[in-house]
Amino acid sequence: MKAFRKKDGSQQRTEMRRHLGLRDLLFLGTGAMVGTGIFTITGIGAATLAGPALVISIIVSAFCVGLSALFFAEFASRIPASGGAYSYIYSVFGEYPAWMVGWFTILEYLMAVSGVAAGWAGYLKGLLASFGWEMPEALSGTFNPEAGTYIDLLPVLVVVFVTAVVLLQSKTALRLNSLLVVLKFSALLLFILVGVFYVQPANWSNFAPFGFGSLYGAKTGIMAGASLMFFSFLGYESLSMAVDEVEEPQKNVPRGIGLALVVVTVMYILVTLVLTGIVPYEQLNVPDAVAFALRSANLGWAANYVSLVAILTLITVCISLTYALSRMIYSIARDGLLPQAFRKLHPQSKVPTNATLLVGFFAALFAGVFPLASLASFLNIVTLAYLIILAFGLIRLRQVEGLPGTQEFKTPWVPFLPILSILICLSFMMQYDGATWLAFGISIILGSLIYFLYGQNYSALNK
Repeated sequence: MKAFRKKDGSQQRTEMRRHLGLRDLLFLGTGAMVGTGIFTITGIGAATLAGPALVISIIVSAFCVGLSALFFAEFASRIPASGGAYSYIYSVFGEYPAWMVGWFTILEYLMAVSGVAAGWAGYLKGLLASFGWEMPEALSGTFNPEAGTYIDLLPVLVVVFVTAVVLLQSKTALRLNSLLVVLKFSALLLFILVGVFYVQPANWSNFAPFGFGSLYGAKTGIMAGASLMFFSFLGYESLSMAVDEVEEPQKNVPRGIGLALVVVTVMYILVTLVLTGIVPYEQLNVPDAVAFALRSANLGWAANYVSLVAILTLITVCISLTYALSRMIYSIARDGLLPQAFRKLHPQSKVPTNATLLVGFFAALFAGVFPLASLASFLNIVTLAYLIILAFGLIRLRQVEGLPGTQEFKTPWVPFLPILSILICLSFMMQYDGATWLAFGISIILGSLIYFLYGQNYSALNK
């Protein structure tokens, strides 16, 4: 059947310039993962789901993400093709499953860019309001004529800026991203080093006020917190999408994924411990938890620095995700499953220009016009769906191709670890309500229609 024809991604070569090293990948991965999750979600998760035991939730999430990272690492070393999970599934399961993985990834990253842009705008509005400056009402909210708002202009502007940055030569864009990542980590290290002297161990006495929860359908508890924090790690897989521009991708991509995940996990744990040690967890349900904790300790100067850095550096998440998504769309267009215009590279910078502009346009549209809070669970469920497919894909890769070569990364304990990853992802998926599952079903139908009405007919494999 055409829908299950396969492509050997390891044989692909592109015109993109290989000039990114391990350090570039490390900054790209940490830039994507350290964002609203650590500045905001840690506080909300502690206050509403897990209490100080959110630290355990983070460890559970990191373990699950770590399993998927192992699978990404082996695939990246054995099939060093751009497109990430999309290209890997193309090689082992065929075209239609690969398209659905690519479709889920496009939805995940596109909405994530819009959501981070909206969060950035919220921080900036708060800072401007503290000086008595406010945007005109019609330009300060998503489309709601009854409330007098028509477009949220600030997130639109930041997406335009991010798109312009990503259109630069990759090395230039990632150099700016790296500088902002260093600035972001300086604020978090300041919080940890200063805040640790204001920790009150009594705040940890009721360590798990919501209990463990349950593996399926939990509303609160450690597992519900793990489901929330899982997506704070969004972005580690973006490294595998830059493989066409990486020097020695079979070695550097697995190393970059592993190092980025370790650094981010340690940072999340330390920040959460200090956060819940300074302030009782019940008080942390605020959008600026880290700055709020510092103000609670009468450290206004540190709180202001953290707030300013958060405003500046949330842009790094947008840069990393826009960079990765434009490469994903380029890879899919190169295979014929999206229009060929999106595989066009700039003659000098070798950047996929049209793919980047497409991402920027829709991200700006969603950020400025549509409220995104209700889409968070949907983004989570599509992410988990393609990670389940990836785990099955690794099992199939081993069945067809055997063990990795001596110079390739080897995931231990296959098929045990992929099966464990599938069970954990299913557990997280079962945390969501019927409306989220309905949206997930609609996305499957829509993605299938795009493939069977367009992609299957224009696939490069038809030639």
